[in-house]
Amino acid sequence: MSEGITALVLGGSGEIGKQLVRELINNAAFSRVILVARRQLNIESEKAEQKIVDFEKLDDYKEAFEGAQVAYCCLGTTRAKAGAKGFVQVDRDYVSHAARLLREAGCSHFHLVTAANANKNSFFLYSKTKGEVEELVQKLNFPRLSIYRPSLLLCDREESRPLEKVAQIVVRGFDWRNKISVGTDTVASAMIANTLETQPSTKSEEAKVEILENTDILRLGID
Repeated sequence: MSEGITALVLGGSGEIGKQLVRELINNAAFSRVILVARRQLNIESEKAEQKIVDFEKLDDYKEAFEGAQVAYCCLGTTRAKAGAKGFVQVDRDYVSHAARLLREAGCSHFHLVTAANANKNSFFLYSKTKGEVEELVQKLNFPRLSIYRPSLLLCDREESRPLEKVAQIVVRGFDWRNKISVGTDTVASAMIANTLETQPSTKSEEAKVEILENTDILRLGID
């Protein structure tokens, strides 16, 4: 595409989201990066265009989701930070609502980051919620939907997550082949590489859904 791709990012303040935004801005294939968030992000680039929304009233901000050819969703919180109800609201309800608005606006490729072991029938809230949002987004029938299920994310977070930090230290010691872990930078790179492999047609009669497990993410993000 001579004019470049217009991309939209949800969750640009998270660890994967920050890496993703940085790579989108630095990649010549993308000419415009729309950042949809609840607050202004510290990002300065001629490519970046920030849209501030209230996620509890997303239907009032439909225009923020217009014009994107491809969208990346890294939106999420934790149960410890938001409580069980708040976690489900953000990771399932906000995500699926935003995805619906993007589909209605004509977005042809939606990327969704969930987690390994996502399963709508799980007894565990985290896995169950991730599985439920996968199902809700699949029902929207995007011309192309890419779902990423990374294992333990390796990164240096600004916010404190003591248990995750301990797990990262332990995993770094023996998971030298990244069988059960992956860097946030690798996830971001995989999403962009997957975008550029093929651009879907908005007139596609059959929605294409692909689920990328940790090994798939590593293949795309490291090559």
